[in-house]
Amino acid sequence: MTQHNQDWQVRKNAAIPDGIGITCDFYADRALNAELWDVEGRRYIDFAAGIAVANTGHRHPRVVEAIRAQLDAFTHTAFQVAPYGSYVELAEHINRLTPGDHPKKTAFFTTGAEALENAVKIARAATGRTGVVAFSGAFHGRTFMGMALTGKVSPYKQDFGPLPAEVYHIPFPNPLEGVTTQDSLRALDLLFKADIAPNRVAAIVIEPVQGEGGFNVAPPELLRALRERCDTHGILLIVDEVQSGFARTGKMFAIEHSGVTPDLITMAKSLAGGMPLSGVCGRAELMDAAPRGSLGGTYAGNPLAIAAALAVLDVIEDENLIARADALGQRLRRTLAGFAHPRIAEIRGLGAMVAAEFRHPDGRPDADTAARIQRRALERGLVLLTCGTHGHVIRFLFPLTIPDGLLEEGLAILQEAMAA
Repeated sequence: MTQHNQDWQVRKNAAIPDGIGITCDFYADRALNAELWDVEGRRYIDFAAGIAVANTGHRHPRVVEAIRAQLDAFTHTAFQVAPYGSYVELAEHINRLTPGDHPKKTAFFTTGAEALENAVKIARAATGRTGVVAFSGAFHGRTFMGMALTGKVSPYKQDFGPLPAEVYHIPFPNPLEGVTTQDSLRALDLLFKADIAPNRVAAIVIEPVQGEGGFNVAPPELLRALRERCDTHGILLIVDEVQSGFARTGKMFAIEHSGVTPDLITMAKSLAGGMPLSGVCGRAELMDAAPRGSLGGTYAGNPLAIAAALAVLDVIEDENLIARADALGQRLRRTLAGFAHPRIAEIRGLGAMVAAEFRHPDGRPDADTAARIQRRALERGLVLLTCGTHGHVIRFLFPLTIPDGLLEEGLAILQEAMAA
C-alpha cells in the first residue's frame, strides 16, 4: 500500500480533477484534537480544523462514542421513510439555542450549500417573491444558487454561467477598501429604486462574519438596519452561520453579538464535529410554508451525523467552549499584534474567528505575502488557510479544544514563518 506523500500525489493527479483545489502537500493518516499526522508519520499542528468543522477537535472522545453507539443501532433509514427520535431531539435543541423566543422549526440537510439552497426555497415559498439580495465578498457554496449568492468570481463562478436570475449584490462594509455601512445601505436603497422593487424581494442573505471573504465582521449597525428594512418591506433576513456558528466567535452564533434576530439561520460545518450535517432553523410559520415533500434529501439528517451533533452540543456546553473561544482569540490577537509584521494591515474577527490581512505599503492587497507565510508555516508543521477576495488574508481556525501548550507551539511556528 502507498505510504509516501509523493506517491499519493501522483495517484491523485491521475485520478482526481484539477478543479478540486488542495492546500496541503501531505496526505493525512490520523488526527487527534488539534494535531494531524501524515502517511509518513510527520506531525502537524492544525490551525484550519477542516475549515472550521472541528471546533470540538478531531475525534473528540464523546463524539466518537456517540457515532459508535449509533453504528451499533443503524446507519441509515432515510428520515423521510423511517424517522428516528434523535433527529427530533436535535431539532428541539437547535430551536432552543438559536436567537429569538418565537416558535421555531429546524430541518436538516447535508452540506452548507444545501442549507442555503433550502433557505432560499423556504423564503420564496413563504413570501411568494423571488428576488434575493446578497453581498460582495460573500461565500454561500458551489451549487448554482450558492454560486449566484457568492460575491467572488474566481474560482467559484468563473466559466459556470448562466447562474440563477433574481440575485443581486451590494457592497459589504470594508474600511480598508473605503466602504462604510452607510455606503452599503445606500447601495441597497438604490437597488430598490433601480433594479428590483422591495416588494419583489424574498430575502436578504448575509454572513455575520464573512468566511471566504476574509473574516470581515458585519457591523452591528448594518445588521440592525437590515432588520429594519426587512421589517418595513416584508423581506426575510437569512443569516449564514455555516462557518461562524457553534461557539467559534465567542457566542453560539455570531449574529448574537449584534442583538439582531434573523428569520432564518443556516448552519453546517462544526455542527456535527466532522460528520456531514447542515440545517435551516427559522420561524415556525415560515418553515411550514414549503409544501410537503419539498424539503429533505436521501442523506439529509443522517443518523450518524445527528448523533455526533448531539454530542458536539454537549461538549460545547460542558467544556465551556464559548468562553474558551474568547480567551483563545484574545491570546491570538495579542500575539499577532506583537509580531508587528510590516505588511499586516488589520487584525480582525470575533472570538476565535480571527484573521490578519496583508497589504502592500501603497494599500494594494498582498496575496504573495499571505501565501508565502502559509507555505513557510506548512514546511515547519503548521496548517494555515488563506481567504479574502484577493487571497491576501490568513485566517485562524484552530479547534477550540486546543491545549494551551499546543497553541503556543503553533504561534511560535507562525512567528518563524512570518520572520523567514
